Amino acid sequence: MEGAVINIFERSPTEKKAGGLSPGGGRLAARFRRMNTLIFAVAFCIMAAVMLLLLNGIIETISADYAQQYALSSAEALGTHINREIDVVSQIARNSDVINWLADEGDESKKALAVERLSSVVSDLYSYNLYIGLERSLNQYRVEMDYVDSDITLINVLNKNEPDDAWYFKTIGSDRDYFLDIGIDQELQRKRVWIDYKISQDGEPLGVISTGMEFSHVVGELFTQYERGNVRGLIVDKEGNIFMDSALMHDKDFLFSDFETRIYDEFSNQELISVIESYLDNAEVFPEETGNPVVLNLKTSPYRNATITPIRATSWSVVILSGGVSLFNISYFVPILIIVLVLLAAVAIITGTANYRLIFLPLGKLDRSLTELRKNTEGRIYGSERNDELGELSKTIQDLFTKANVDALTGIYNRRFMENNLEQNMEILSRANGLLSVLMIDIDYFKKFNDTYGHDQGDICLREVARAISGGIMRINDFVARYGGEEFLVVLPSTDENGALVVAEKLLNRIRKLEIPHSGSTVAACVTVSIGATTGRVEYGQCWKEYIKRADEALYMAKNNGRNQAEFLEM
Repeated sequence: MEGAVINIFERSPTEKKAGGLSPGGGRLAARFRRMNTLIFAVAFCIMAAVMLLLLNGIIETISADYAQQYALSSAEALGTHINREIDVVSQIARNSDVINWLADEGDESKKALAVERLSSVVSDLYSYNLYIGLERSLNQYRVEMDYVDSDITLINVLNKNEPDDAWYFKTIGSDRDYFLDIGIDQELQRKRVWIDYKISQDGEPLGVISTGMEFSHVVGELFTQYERGNVRGLIVDKEGNIFMDSALMHDKDFLFSDFETRIYDEFSNQELISVIESYLDNAEVFPEETGNPVVLNLKTSPYRNATITPIRATSWSVVILSGGVSLFNISYFVPILIIVLVLLAAVAIITGTANYRLIFLPLGKLDRSLTELRKNTEGRIYGSERNDELGELSKTIQDLFTKANVDALTGIYNRRFMENNLEQNMEILSRANGLLSVLMIDIDYFKKFNDTYGHDQGDICLREVARAISGGIMRINDFVARYGGEEFLVVLPSTDENGALVVAEKLLNRIRKLEIPHSGSTVAACVTVSIGATTGRVEYGQCWKEYIKRADEALYMAKNNGRNQAEFLEM
């Protein structure tokens, strides 16, 4: 089952009082601890003594080497991200179909060919969208991709007096092929690295193509390694503007808004500021587009070293500030590594077989059986026959998985699973502004059905309806859940209005074909359902409850209009 979330570590009050999963528990853990404690204690004491002897005199000399490695890897990783995006955009800019359309915007056949070409490559971009400004008409178009289709949209007419359009006129009037800039995507309110690339034909500028990489995605993973008090990573331009600061990784204003800061704002130490400024725009230090890092020793700053490295294809540099105790060169640790490896080899030989047989082999079987259980709720997991903690755990997981995610009566997903899975789907869809459709289904006059035929027959009716709805959902990411009572919910990620209505009509027919007698219904002689449907484009920060509420409103319309039908309301 996709998206199920189970907390297998939360014990009941009874278990907490008992202090374990079962009386006399800890057998597997106790055997493992007894076997490893003595071996690792001896090995640790020997390694600690040797390391203290060898480390005492080498920390000062090795910090600069690691600072260089940090700076080089950061600059290279960022340059690779940016250059890949530039390569994709440059291919679009040189494509003959795109050039022909920009030269003759009114030709629909040329436009169709250009749109086809643009749609085929827009998925290769970080943002899944791009903007095109045309020189002759100054029309601005947006090309975007979601999980359903790709399209091109006329947004507005570019205006020299409009600050938001300055990117176009700056690029079209320049001798350069492209510009890189940091700015805010006004629609998504995200800081992006914008690439503005000029399109020309025979020396005549035809327009500009622009796309943006979300800045926090490009550098966020890289800069988490500097989230320590004695190591700090920065990206700065030649004017000293700070585009990324590992100390501000969790500052939403810095990451997601048009927030600017400079080295003067972040540092009060004059030596540090003057050193950084003197090397940011120094052609003698960095004569080429890339170069080796410059490592500078600082005397009065709280940091011991400042390492500066340019990022290729940009006018930016990576600045790594580090303290002397934070960095080391692995080559100085060869003697220690030899000793450590010998000790670890001995430990591995002694404990490896025991660990594998006692822990890893059964846990591997348990893991494989859990993977199968996610696909098939009727399956059994490994270990339930064992008489130790793994056996108890296996039985508990099996029971919790079923209780936590599957409705006991109908055998389909329950409301808890629906809420978790719907929230995860919305988080994924919001990254690309994708579509989401939700259907709310209610059995018509079900109370009268129970009054007429009894609750046992009512339960059978619920199971048959649930089976019919589940059988009508074919895509792997779609799912059905019992929302409560006689209500069911169908979640259709990446589905537009037409797709939602097609599914709704299909489900109406499947329920009718069950031909379950219902003499208490004023709609038909057999059991029928009413369906409320809604579709929306998922936005960042949007709550899944809004879709449930809107689908419920559409369901209310379907009931008022006579039931046994589907009604649709847009989000």
